[in-house]
Amino acid sequence: MQKVINVIALLSGLTSLAFIGGSVYIVMNQDAWREEAKERLTELVAGAITDELPGLMDGLIPLETGPAVPFGETGPASGVRLP
Repeated sequence: MQKVINVIALLSGLTSLAFIGGSVYIVMNQDAWREEAKERLTELVAGAITDELPGLMDGLIPLETGPAVPFGETGPASGVRLP
């Protein structure tokens, strides 16, 4: 019976050590994983924007412009006149 209790105690201690060791590993590498995730996300977003940008601009850039807009009698400093 004593051998069974000793095996259970040994397994309990190993489980506790594994849990503590895993926790320390996670805490020590947390910043590196966060930076890696940021870099991956930045690459994915930049790639998605680059792929979609040409399709978004189709037909929005005019080939010709209209005449100049007059500013009024005294020039641009006169402001906007409201009715």
